[in-house]
Amino acid sequence: MKTIAFFNLENLFDITNDPKINDNDFLSTSDKRWNLKRYENKLYKLGFAISNIGKKETNTHPAIVGVAEVENAKVMQDLLNSEHLKDIQYSFVHYNSPDERGIDVAFIYDTTQFKVTNSAPYSIVLIDDNGLSDYTRDILLVSGLLNGESMHFLVNHWPSKNEDSNIPKRMEVSNKATEIISGLTAEDPNAKIIVMGDFNDNSSSESVQALVNNNGLFNPMESLTSYDRGSINYRFKWDVFDQIMLSYNFLDHKPATHNFSHADIFDADFLKQYKGKYKGQPFRTYVGKTYKGGYSDHFPVYILLREVPKRM
Repeated sequence: MKTIAFFNLENLFDITNDPKINDNDFLSTSDKRWNLKRYENKLYKLGFAISNIGKKETNTHPAIVGVAEVENAKVMQDLLNSEHLKDIQYSFVHYNSPDERGIDVAFIYDTTQFKVTNSAPYSIVLIDDNGLSDYTRDILLVSGLLNGESMHFLVNHWPSKNEDSNIPKRMEVSNKATEIISGLTAEDPNAKIIVMGDFNDNSSSESVQALVNNNGLFNPMESLTSYDRGSINYRFKWDVFDQIMLSYNFLDHKPATHNFSHADIFDADFLKQYKGKYKGQPFRTYVGKTYKGGYSDHFPVYILLREVPKRM
């Protein structure tokens, strides 16, 4: 079986000032006192976490991991060079997006299992309350061959849940994803498509439901929603904002294809706060400006794909 995962890495910034983006919170001179030691600790921990996603079921590392909240290509390369990932033949796809915070999505893949044939970023220009352009993260499309089978991946990070004004913005990004998928299926009606990301909405929300229903997708994350478990916790309420959806042909069980087997949240104990008021919640790097030294404020999510053998 193959693990396909998504992980919001919670502000993976390097320690160098980039005047083109707002990275001021992640400098040694900032209130957060971001420095090389803290950066390397985060890389080490994220690498350990990524290497273990799905390992209980597959006994190996993920074939593919979509990620969010990365500053640039440098932090991606540093992540892949970290202790627990350096011996895996991982590569990545990343494009700088126009997001004002300077955080992007990216796509990690095992080069022994996946061959990239095409990739492209799709920018979304929104309008803020003042009628001005408001840039959010790109949708990243990566097409390729997973052990010889053609498939397409869309990596998303939709506008924040914090403001009600972002509800229509998430719908606009949902519509953009539908536009991308429509282009893929127009070219190949049997295209196998996986949509992953931090949608800042649960599976029952209007924006996610529109994405699922408009594109004939299957969302296995719907069954993972519960009051005592999720991928993110806000004010002691669990949500599953991090989701992976698939085209229905992943349920076909045709010979020489990959088929959906299982979906889960990777919430191993080492990723959790182990004591105190927030026990059991994601072990974060920061809470506000206070450094905690953890992994992320999100748990990863993943699906398992089973390889259906060729007919003899």
